[in-house]
Amino acid sequence: MRRTFAIGDIHGCSSLLAELLKRISPDPQGDTLVILGDFINRGPDSRGTVELLLELKRQFRHLILLRGNHEQMLLDYLDGRHQGLFLAVGGRETLASYGADPAAVASTSWLPPEHLALLADLPTCYENEHGIYVHAGLQPGVHLTGQSPEWLLWARDDFIRSNHDFGKRVIFGHTPFADPLVTANRIGIDTGAVYGGRLTCLLLPELKFVSVAATGSYSWGRHQR
Repeated sequence: MRRTFAIGDIHGCSSLLAELLKRISPDPQGDTLVILGDFINRGPDSRGTVELLLELKRQFRHLILLRGNHEQMLLDYLDGRHQGLFLAVGGRETLASYGADPAAVASTSWLPPEHLALLADLPTCYENEHGIYVHAGLQPGVHLTGQSPEWLLWARDDFIRSNHDFGKRVIFGHTPFADPLVTANRIGIDTGAVYGGRLTCLLLPELKFVSVAATGSYSWGRHQR
């Protein structure tokens, strides 16, 4: 049976991602690597994080990169929508990592085409024999094919507190916990790397967690967008 390695929210902490990948050493040809979104914003190196993801895409046969709400906010920003929100929740740090001026009118000129192509073409969920993988959560009672972006990218308490059985365990990020949240129906693996916590990987089917600790905090508040 192919193993799955699921990694929580990176938020521009590229050095933590590189260290975590060294520790878990997934097989690029045989294992599935799933990263649950929020690659960018808040942290110091969104550009380096995207470059590392592109390298993983070239290496791994089974790589799943999911869309998070912060990738969606970047796309909205580039489309001229909710620009203030993007800048307020870590977008300034992303722009700075690309050497872009937040005061300039939003455009795609600062974003390398390969980076834009990756960020614009991300699925919102993935399912395999070990579970269902999503950035934020799922709406109870709604089939996977009918889930809305609001739930997939933004859900918090209504999903986390629900006891609904989706048929498989739901592996999710988005909401940071001091330690991974493990229940019968869901596992939350955002352990607040950008807030001075840890970047965590869940190995399946072993149900084993591997984490690397942050050396500092790059953002404030553990439940801000």
